[in-house]
Amino acid sequence: MIRRVRPGSGRYAAAVAVLALAAAGCGIRGTSVPVDAGGAPSRVSCHAPESDTSTAAAGAARVPVYLVCGSTLVPVERAVEQPPGTPGAAIRLPAARALLAELQRPPTPDEARAGFSTALPTALRVAGPRAGDAPEALRLSVEPDDLPSFALAQLVCTYGRSGALGRTGGALLGGPGPAAAHRYDCSPDVQANPAVAQHAGWGDPQAEES
Repeated sequence: MIRRVRPGSGRYAAAVAVLALAAAGCGIRGTSVPVDAGGAPSRVSCHAPESDTSTAAAGAARVPVYLVCGSTLVPVERAVEQPPGTPGAAIRLPAARALLAELQRPPTPDEARAGFSTALPTALRVAGPRAGDAPEALRLSVEPDDLPSFALAQLVCTYGRSGALGRTGGALLGGPGPAAAHRYDCSPDVQANPAVAQHAGWGDPQAEES
C-alpha cells in the first residue's frame, strides 16, 4: 500500500529539525552541576571610623592622618601625642616623627574593614633640616621621589594638614643626599590621584624660601 505524503509536510519537518538544532547550539544549557560564579563584588565604605579617645594618653589630640582607600587619600582622625609648645622649629621634628609613626602603624580593625591601608615603609625615618635648608625642611632617610607614590602623597598631605607643622598645605622634603629639599603640595589632584607623586614636576623644583 502506498502512503500519500501531504504536500508541505517535509518542509515542516525540516524546519522543526533546524529549530531544534539552533536551540541546542545557542543559549545556556541546563546542568545539574552547580556553577560557582564567585561572591558578589565587595565594596568598601572609605568612611573613616571615629577615633576612640577613651584610651588616649594625656597630651594627645585628634589629628588627621591621610590613609589610602581605593585609589585615593582620605583623612582619618587619630589621637596623636602632641609635643608641648607652639608651632615652630622646636616642635616640628617631634611632631613630624609622631605623624610618621602613625602612618607606619597598621590600620585599626575598623579602619581595615572600611577599606583603609597605608603604604609607608616601616623603615623610613625623618630628621630635621641640615645647614643651608629652610627651617621647615625635613630630611627623609630615602629620597622622597624614591618612595612609593602613595606613601609620598600620604606623608605630604599628613604633614601639610598638621597644625603642629603650621598647616602649610604641603611639605618641604629632602633625602639623605646633598640635593636641595623640594616643595610638595597636597593638592586636590594629589588626594584624588596619589600616583602623580611619582611624576616629575610634582612640587616646586626649588627649595622653598624661609
